[in-house]
Amino acid sequence: MPGFVHYIPIATTLIAIIFAPVVFRRWQQRKPAPHLFWWALGIAMYGVGTLTESATTLFGWNEFVFRSWYISGALLGGAPLAQGTVYLMFSRKTADRMTAVLVTVILVASAVVILSPIDYGAVEAHRLTGRVMEWRQSRLFSPFINLYAATFLIGGAILSAWRFRSDPTARHRFIGNCFIAVGAILPGIGGTATRFGHTEVLYVMEFLGLILIWIGYRYNVLPGTRGAPAPDVLEAVAG
Repeated sequence: MPGFVHYIPIATTLIAIIFAPVVFRRWQQRKPAPHLFWWALGIAMYGVGTLTESATTLFGWNEFVFRSWYISGALLGGAPLAQGTVYLMFSRKTADRMTAVLVTVILVASAVVILSPIDYGAVEAHRLTGRVMEWRQSRLFSPFINLYAATFLIGGAILSAWRFRSDPTARHRFIGNCFIAVGAILPGIGGTATRFGHTEVLYVMEFLGLILIWIGYRYNVLPGTRGAPAPDVLEAVAG
């Protein structure tokens, strides 16, 4: 029977349902702004992943839900968010090329996940784990994709926080990027725990991570102390 921790993804999904439209509306106001589009998509995918976890808790293991969980979580959990930062750190041409490579890798990885046979003997009624896939190579893509995501999402936030650390007029950006960096790290810790069979750690880390990212977002869109217009949250992440 599922315990209390298994119901945490329901709360995380509700947060994502509220948070994603906030960033999406900001993108609509500032088009083309591809960085905002990718962030809105990333938060939406975050919510899809926790929605599949919620469904597993409430209704039990389902093959379609499992494959959706792995694709939206392990493959798309952080990559779209990182890609938003990529569009601010590099030229549009370079970012487009990186997007093409990233999307291709994710499509190939998703195909492998979809086609992999399932070891039903390893299935647990209310618990999700990638170990049920018989094709072990199915799980080899996520570490590389998540490394890419961590490099740009976490690295970008840390770099920005470092740049703003001594500027009293941009204190809110320093604080905001610290929140975003920690919030991005936590799901990665949870994902690592999942690879060792501790899926419950992921549920907790996803919940805390999304809350911290939202707090960081709110800090980064605050007006500067000298009344300057607030930068876009991702512009603040990029520094």
